Amino acid sequence: MERSSLLLEQGRYDLAEKELRRQLTEDHQDSLAHALLAFCLMKQERLPEAEREAKEAVSLAPDEAFSHFRLGQVLSHRDRLDQAAAAFLEAIRLDPEDADYPAALASIRVQQRRWDEALAAAEQGLQLDPDHHGCTNLRAMVLTHTGKTGEAHSTLDDALARDPDNAFTHANRGWTLLRESRPVPAIEHFREALRLDPSMEYARIGIVEAMKARNPIYRPILRFFLWMGGLQGRSQMWMILGLFFGVRLLRQVARSQPALAPFLYPVIFLYLAFVLLTWVSDPLFNLLLRLDRFGRLALSREQVQASNWFGAVLGLALVALAAGLVTGSENLLLVALGAGALILPVTAIFRCDPGWPRWTMAGYTALLILLMSLALYQGEIAGFLGIALLGAVLSTWIGSGLSLARGRSRD
Repeated sequence: MERSSLLLEQGRYDLAEKELRRQLTEDHQDSLAHALLAFCLMKQERLPEAEREAKEAVSLAPDEAFSHFRLGQVLSHRDRLDQAAAAFLEAIRLDPEDADYPAALASIRVQQRRWDEALAAAEQGLQLDPDHHGCTNLRAMVLTHTGKTGEAHSTLDDALARDPDNAFTHANRGWTLLRESRPVPAIEHFREALRLDPSMEYARIGIVEAMKARNPIYRPILRFFLWMGGLQGRSQMWMILGLFFGVRLLRQVARSQPALAPFLYPVIFLYLAFVLLTWVSDPLFNLLLRLDRFGRLALSREQVQASNWFGAVLGLALVALAAGLVTGSENLLLVALGAGALILPVTAIFRCDPGWPRWTMAGYTALLILLMSLALYQGEIAGFLGIALLGAVLSTWIGSGLSLARGRSRD
């Protein structure tokens, strides 16, 4: 068991798997070996096998907290957060003295945006181990997301003083600075986090956002996203619905009270412009970030693909518009309008999880292109305009709904 544990610590998961399977041929009832094998398989992204091994460990030793802990980790990796939380709660019940277990629960609650429960779990772990880095960072993360950046800075100062080479702590400090609209120092902490752990996605996403936030146009959009991200799920929904119906109410007031219209319509226009910008801001500013030498390296493959598609549709709209204005061709101007309308559904494709949500959104976009092409071919200008505008508006609602769905089962 010592050799397999050492191999796991070194990240040599293929060799650790062989060693653990050898041990299990000698004693198939070894729950600890099953639990360690589950972790080993999870690290190799062999998730169905990992889950089977973790459940076997639990069945062999239902009173062992460690088995439930490993099962929770596998379920979390498969995006089954409620089941993972239940496994971690059972581990805490069986062994309330291990700070790793409330830290794991706090991580799940952060992903679920259940901030109060996440903070309670992190603080429970810190009561057991005041120097626990996981609980410290998760507590700081919750404080950052809920707008308590001053308290978060104090927590992170203590953590960095104890361990200045902790990548997670540097990434957390970067996000705290980013929430305060300080992208330049945030970039330095994200860079340090990536130097210490080049595979840390949390830091990579942070440095991309920080580099985009150097643009004064993107900065307020990011602040809005971060503020919305700090709300509970239901609060986000009520906020979106409140803004939507609030604008509709303003339009009705403007129509019924013409004297107020000059004051209300600019507010409505600014709201619609802001909504449009927030929808396309990610691929737009990622496209601009590709002009930066370091920015190109920081973007993920998916972000590059999304910016490519966005740039292609936007480029088609601009080229068709310019050609239509020069030649006076009505068809080219309609193509420009149609391509412009496609920006929203094309952007929505990459807001959806890989799997059926993304394919559904791609199918909707393809159907929209087909219907617009048929209307344009048949000379149905009114139909073309209706399809383009209605299709673009509907794409925001369909895309928002699909973006909430979890597509890929991490098999």
